Amino acid sequence: MTVLITGGAGFIGSNFIVYFLNKCPNIKIINIDKLTYAGELSNLNEIKKHKNYNFIKGDICDRNLIEKLFKEYNFNGVINFAAESHVDNSIKSPNEFINTNVLGTFNLLDVAKNHWMSAPNQVNKNHIHSRFLHISTDEVYGTLGEKGLFTEQTSYAPNSPYSASKASSDFIARSYFHTYGLNVVTTNCSNNYGPKQHDEKLIPTIIRKALKNEDIPIYGDGKNIRDWLYVEDHCKGIDLAFNKGNAGETYNIGGKNERNNLYIANTICEILDSILPKGTSYKKQISFVKDRPGHDYRYAIDASKIENELGWEAQENFETGIRKTIDWYIKKYQG
Repeated sequence: MTVLITGGAGFIGSNFIVYFLNKCPNIKIINIDKLTYAGELSNLNEIKKHKNYNFIKGDICDRNLIEKLFKEYNFNGVINFAAESHVDNSIKSPNEFINTNVLGTFNLLDVAKNHWMSAPNQVNKNHIHSRFLHISTDEVYGTLGEKGLFTEQTSYAPNSPYSASKASSDFIARSYFHTYGLNVVTTNCSNNYGPKQHDEKLIPTIIRKALKNEDIPIYGDGKNIRDWLYVEDHCKGIDLAFNKGNAGETYNIGGKNERNNLYIANTICEILDSILPKGTSYKKQISFVKDRPGHDYRYAIDASKIENELGWEAQENFETGIRKTIDWYIKKYQG
């Protein structure tokens, strides 16, 4: 089996490739990544010399390249991680998000459909089991109040250019299943954390600023709530959706770990106080900055569908996962 993984040098993609190759060493993986600021080849040092792994620098918006790769490798699967994903950047430069997340996903779906199928609902015999897994986000559902959870039936209501672009890509993926019969599965995940996340994201920023004795910036009053999912738990869910999910279905993957941003900052500071104590608590570095425009108040996922249908279960709660994460970043930032 040969799988095209897009965006595999990013945070979740690189964690998944290492997990997937360790679990299934006979699968051949072709990783295409544009290597923007969010892609880092060192994330893949563990497997860069693996005989079944090959990296190609390229852009999913380059249709000719995608067609060439399909002809050369005859992929049996696509797992699409490639996306612009930082909300603040989408507010400043929405065009890049539309190009990569919408046009790029369309290119992948369309080339896969043309390669795997001869006509709508007519699959070429050597691609009966070929599958396209599209990785998305809970942000497509908008924001929640104090109560309730996002389910697979929740109406889409994206509030940022990032989430709007991801919602668009989800709908294109859905249309390729319903119109052409392409074997598509979509996963929508909650906020990931863990090793290899880009420095700009919330948890790496808190750790980095704390260790540098700089102000730790928290948006608004710090009460915005996210459902935190440890990245390796997410990788296990992706694996299950890719191998066991039903075509045309969506699976929400969430950690059942709702925490607000101020709790996260305080927890990280308390752990650092215990393992790298200094004269005063790291909490004194916490500062509040002007809130992000259109900042969604709360996300939380009901993951019961993937739990009940595919047997997925998160292994880490936030308090266990954050300790592993802090240990990894201390090594990164302090050598």
